[in-house]
Amino acid sequence: MTALGAPLAGLRVVDTTVGEAGQVTRLLADLGADVAKIEPPAGCPGRLRPPLVNSHSLTFALHHANKRSVVLDPADDEDRRRFLDLVGAADIVVDSGITGQVGAFGTTCEALADRFLHLVAMSVTDFGLHGPRSGWRATDAVLVAMTSVLSRSGAPDGPPVLPPNGIASSTAATQAAWAVLVAYHHRLRTGRGDYIDFSRFEAVLQALDPPFGAQGQAAAARGRSAAPRGRPKNQDAYPIVACRDGWVRICILAPRQWRAMWSWLGEPAEFQDPKYDTISARAADFPQIRALIGELFAGQTAADLVAQGAARGVPVAGILTPAEVLSGEHFNAVSAWTEADIADGTRVTVPDGCVVIDGGRAGVRWLGPRAGESAAVWADRPAVADGVESVRRPLEGIRILDLGVIVAGGELGRLFADMGAEVIKIESPSYPDGLRQARPGQAMSESFAWTHRNQWGLGLDLRARGGSEVFGRLVQRADAVFANFKPGTLTSLGFSFDSLQQLNPGIILTESSAFGDGGPWSSRLGYGPLVRASTGITQLWANDDPEGRYPFSDAVTVYPDHVVARLAAIATLAALIRRRRTDRGAHIHISQAETAVSQLDVLYAAHWAREAGSSVTDDPAVHGVYPCAGDDEWCVITIGSDDEWHSVLQVLGATAVEADPRFAGAENRARHRAELTAMLAEFTRRLDPQSAAAALQDRGVAAAPMLRGADILDEPQVRARGLYSVMEHPLFDTGLPAETGPAPYRRIPPADLRPAPVLGEHTIEVCQTVLSMDRAEIEHHLADGVLFVPSTPKPTAQEQLA
Repeated sequence: MTALGAPLAGLRVVDTTVGEAGQVTRLLADLGADVAKIEPPAGCPGRLRPPLVNSHSLTFALHHANKRSVVLDPADDEDRRRFLDLVGAADIVVDSGITGQVGAFGTTCEALADRFLHLVAMSVTDFGLHGPRSGWRATDAVLVAMTSVLSRSGAPDGPPVLPPNGIASSTAATQAAWAVLVAYHHRLRTGRGDYIDFSRFEAVLQALDPPFGAQGQAAAARGRSAAPRGRPKNQDAYPIVACRDGWVRICILAPRQWRAMWSWLGEPAEFQDPKYDTISARAADFPQIRALIGELFAGQTAADLVAQGAARGVPVAGILTPAEVLSGEHFNAVSAWTEADIADGTRVTVPDGCVVIDGGRAGVRWLGPRAGESAAVWADRPAVADGVESVRRPLEGIRILDLGVIVAGGELGRLFADMGAEVIKIESPSYPDGLRQARPGQAMSESFAWTHRNQWGLGLDLRARGGSEVFGRLVQRADAVFANFKPGTLTSLGFSFDSLQQLNPGIILTESSAFGDGGPWSSRLGYGPLVRASTGITQLWANDDPEGRYPFSDAVTVYPDHVVARLAAIATLAALIRRRRTDRGAHIHISQAETAVSQLDVLYAAHWAREAGSSVTDDPAVHGVYPCAGDDEWCVITIGSDDEWHSVLQVLGATAVEADPRFAGAENRARHRAELTAMLAEFTRRLDPQSAAAALQDRGVAAAPMLRGADILDEPQVRARGLYSVMEHPLFDTGLPAETGPAPYRRIPPADLRPAPVLGEHTIEVCQTVLSMDRAEIEHHLADGVLFVPSTPKPTAQEQLA
């Protein structure tokens, strides 16, 4: 992807962040934005942040890749003037609020937004700048604990298990990049910038594994549980089974997949009843089914089982380690990794991004720059003419044809619909969205209601004779097409990107798939659990008992689906921004597998550097999960510095431990983390998790109680900041909580919460208003099975046409 052809070429971004927020602007830089990283004369503190490779920060190198470094001294009057000049000519400023650098220059993000009305200024803090938790500190452990993710991790009879470190922070950064780019697009249309008080906590609540959002297909079919106190009981939704040389995961959702598995098992008579075609029936008897699968798989290798599964139509994946991922044939075939210099010329292998635009990877061009290598000036760019449109929401007037399904595909359309786009959800009775699977007697799953709010439902069969002609007419009137089919499916239907461009040269096609549209794994069935298994996520998300029945703890998450949707949304909006100046369309493709690894780029790159023989110094901070008083109550505590260690001992009443030489200094504590965790657990068992966390936070220690989904709506910070509104739907007796935007804006109102459509609910309205079809043509297509309306419409189709 050339610099001039990059979607965000010419976008000017000032980065004054310290810490995790640097990932936000890295995402914009990958897409071509000119990001000026502001550093003090001594350099950004992040340059010392572990893990270190040959004494250089891998975190800084990756989080600040593709940026320029500008050194400015806040104590120097001339540099303070240069800073304001940079900001005044910029489009976006991203700061870290409490710990950021804007304050050193005597101002705030909010004040900058007031001074420069064209500017989009975002302050990224752990909990937001107001509310009872605004002074709390958050690590990844704190974020997953307080967003209910931790409560769904771990064996049914064991403690909660922390996900790989970095998942929560990278998720928050992705949500922030989407939020700030939405505000910038609004500015391009209206001429007015914005100020965003962004909370990483709220971002993880919305975008990692939301308690009130799209679930996986199996979970949607079961519905939400009544918040059990223990670990999740449905670990077998995507079971992991031991084999001769490791572990494999299987993913059986569709009836045809179950029948293929039943045949593979030798057609056991006790499971021949057609009722086992349903997920719920299999779940009820899965202990017996698992035993049969375990016997079948025990003597075979993972590679053989993956191959046999592919031949039989049973999705199977091996549980790979990060080292196996690095050497994997698929990832090397598609050049998912690249080598780059870090600081003094040390070569490291790093993930090279997951977004491909027009055949070019939006990845690493260079790693974090040397301090002060750039002057405090902007490069020339074509004049940017802001509009003077009077639009309430940034994406009003944009029309999306949404063929996306399940979580990653469906969530992408929802993000655009919430921001005002006209999103037409296209389905047919033969190929409905899998999220429509609901509990017996339920007309719609909660997952579908959350994922497809604010959308129009069009019943259209693209495979029927005449269906492609109707779809082609829609393409001529659309701005973008969204799809997450298996690669090649859209082409087989006659709608390759080239074909779409012939209908509409400015069209943007955004696709995602499990393993991308190239390489030997591109044809593999794409389910999130198999993606996690094949990318090392499952192996990293494990407890400390590898011999236990459930050594792996990622069974009930939907990661990385929600993140994939947001990255696709960012890339699509960037392409729409480019189209404003070039009239060019775009073809975007995102690999879920490459997303999973790219989101944890520091973790993987450190693993790979160690494997290559480099000297790697890990972060000595100890992130622990501790039992508290009560039934299955837990808290998390992060201990880094000696001051934090002393504070923890004082709050827990464990000062007698201070003399223990095993815990003297951060390196010793990291070396003896298991003993440390066991020792502190004897003290935390006596304490209430809420009061313990509050007391620790008062002393500057990052800590939090483990919350469940049922606790979120009453969490004081959530209530104070009004994150959720009640979404009403005529098919539900009670309202559903739903967030109404990616972040709080000044000038962008909260999203509408129009009910998600039943299949084909708006078919006639779309045909009349978008395609100008008359009554006779609509009736003809209805009779031929090209168009569909609800099976029991009220009013009838004829009455709607009248």
